[in-house]
Amino acid sequence: MYIPNAGDVHLCTDCLRSVVPIDSPLCPQCGIPFVTEEGIDHPCGACISHPPAYAAARSAFVFEGSIQELIHRFKYGHKTHLYRPLALMVARQLRGFATLAAADLIIPVPLHKKRLRWRSYNQAVLLAGVLAKEWAIPLSRTALQRTRWTEPQINLAADQRRQNVQGAFSVSQPKTIAGRRIIVVDDVLTTGSTVEECTKVLKKAGAAEVFIVTVARALQR
Repeated sequence: MYIPNAGDVHLCTDCLRSVVPIDSPLCPQCGIPFVTEEGIDHPCGACISHPPAYAAARSAFVFEGSIQELIHRFKYGHKTHLYRPLALMVARQLRGFATLAAADLIIPVPLHKKRLRWRSYNQAVLLAGVLAKEWAIPLSRTALQRTRWTEPQINLAADQRRQNVQGAFSVSQPKTIAGRRIIVVDDVLTTGSTVEECTKVLKKAGAAEVFIVTVARALQR
């Protein structure tokens, strides 16, 4: 169906209108936005009491409305063509963050080979490919691997999520990681357990700093 004024994102006006971008004020470390529309960025209570291993995380949009629907269709409905509009919107919304991160490498959160066979694609790899091109940062699809099967995080509570991903990742190419500033890419940040575990493994392998980029952030209302 023809969509007038769709641009290169190829989404209709109604879909774009319901997208909620994440802007300041927010926590400069985990990127969670604050309820107020005014004020300056400042650390949230969670990051003060338990600082994450990564240097900073940013999500482009709130995980609701059309963004939530698009991600669900992309991730679970095999609508793989949606990776490009989603990634292009992220690239534009978070270009400033990517510039400040000055990353040497982009790495997608890996899937276990069993889930990859079932789904036939890794949504994080597709997103990361567009971001790498848009931001002119090299991409490594294999430096980080998921070596242990884990249950889907969507069905687990916060404590269970942390336990679920412990020891699930490993670095297959330490020389690629050592001394590098890395952006880890995923689709949705909820509790942050997955990207936190990825960060710990990458830093243990010698990464200088790790930054997190996701399409959306799930917020507790």
